[in-house]
Amino acid sequence: MKPSRLPLTLLAFLIASPLAFSQTTAAPAPLSAPTDAQLKSDAQLQKKASEWTASLALNDPAKEARVTALIATHLTAVRDWHNDHPASTVPEGINPLTGKPLSKLDREIIADSAMPKPVNATLLTGLRAELTPEQVEAILDKYTIGKVAFTLQGYKAIVPDLTAEEENTITAFLKQAREESIGFKNMTQISAIFEIYKTKSEQYLNSNGRSWKAMYKTYTDGVKAKKAADAAAKNDAPAAK
Repeated sequence: MKPSRLPLTLLAFLIASPLAFSQTTAAPAPLSAPTDAQLKSDAQLQKKASEWTASLALNDPAKEARVTALIATHLTAVRDWHNDHPASTVPEGINPLTGKPLSKLDREIIADSAMPKPVNATLLTGLRAELTPEQVEAILDKYTIGKVAFTLQGYKAIVPDLTAEEENTITAFLKQAREESIGFKNMTQISAIFEIYKTKSEQYLNSNGRSWKAMYKTYTDGVKAKKAADAAAKNDAPAAK
């Protein structure tokens, strides 16, 4: 796991702030028949929603249908917002922390983070009404391919003496990242959202009397040393006859 990059803190500011760019009111476009590509995408999202629901083994067809509908509706809403609000809808500008131009990813995240809050809220409220807290977490993990557990394991490897309080605090940051991530379309964006909360976690460790930079260096030096030792052992092994 690489150290977090400071410029991503800008994204936390922009996501927490009101809409960062102006929008003009336009007359609604006339309805048109869905294209083959849209129909294919709809089918893929429906299949994904069905598979995620099936993984819970609810054994209740009516509940399965409701949960699948919640997930499919949300996935579709996120896709549509993303497609209707590309990076080009965000004016080019600079990161006020670094003075560097906003990247395309920065602008995509700004645009997608402006999606109306009820979209995510409707999904979360619906899931919590239908499922146990553990089942809700399982669905959110599907959205983010298990990044909470994976990232937490990385912190435990880098900080082997992580305290229970530190683990709980970092876990809370990562779960917040996961909840915010459900409003984004792809894993590149989701990873950027997690970077914001990884930065918060590392700042927290620093404020708790640790040095994230030193711990990360110790960890990476250990990984490199192990790889070198394994390679040497392999070279020294007698060749098979």
